[in-house]
Amino acid sequence: MAFVDSQPAPMDDARHAIGLDPYAQFRVDAPRDIALLLRELNQSDTPVQLSSAAGHHLQTVIWSVDPSADRVSMHAEPDHPHLQGLIETNEATAVAYLEAVKLQFDVDDLVLVRGARASALQARLPKCVYRFQRRQAYRVRTLERAAPSAVLRHPALPEMQIRLRVIDVSIGGCALLLSDDTPQITPGGLLNGVRLELDAETRFSASLQLHHVTKVQPNSHAVRLGCEFSQLSGDAQRALQRYIDQTQKRRRLLSLS
Repeated sequence: MAFVDSQPAPMDDARHAIGLDPYAQFRVDAPRDIALLLRELNQSDTPVQLSSAAGHHLQTVIWSVDPSADRVSMHAEPDHPHLQGLIETNEATAVAYLEAVKLQFDVDDLVLVRGARASALQARLPKCVYRFQRRQAYRVRTLERAAPSAVLRHPALPEMQIRLRVIDVSIGGCALLLSDDTPQITPGGLLNGVRLELDAETRFSASLQLHHVTKVQPNSHAVRLGCEFSQLSGDAQRALQRYIDQTQKRRRLLSLS
């Protein structure tokens, strides 16, 4: 089973429907293991997407994990338009990505703690965390010397055309590198009219659904854009599959040389 989007999986609906937890094999419920996963999110400064059933959402990062106090603290902008709605709802679902794994957990007892220099959103530590493998298809890392790229209009600045390096690609999606000198792009949107130029023979247009944004390095503003192909034509799919097959073969040959 795989999950590629940044939306929470419908845990409660599935449990209520059959009276069991169909995701039990993905559940982590040992307090020590939960704390380790949350600390990994904290230390890697990984973006965490919070969303409520009422439609409130915000992106944050974990600042601290305190098992002794049963609390987790996250960055909060007091003037964020959805923050108060999340606090009033008093519970949210968190989604984050660690490499090829999607983490999902519930947080409740939300409280905004205002500080002199910064504010924090505190919550009770989750009782369980779900770990899902998020890749649905074989993904190949592109060959750097071929300089595969994606050309598109910046969604927030339509007059700006940008060319992003394609880090890796599968039949279902791709990862793009957004350099630190390019205006940031927020997750959740659809990127239309993207021109993929993987090599001289593999060039096609596609729409990309941007699901998540992850920092490449903790001290860098460069980010990895995780995208899913939307409305890919049959010709584009066939060209993409050929490219993946050929790249896989080339990498095998390079490893033997």
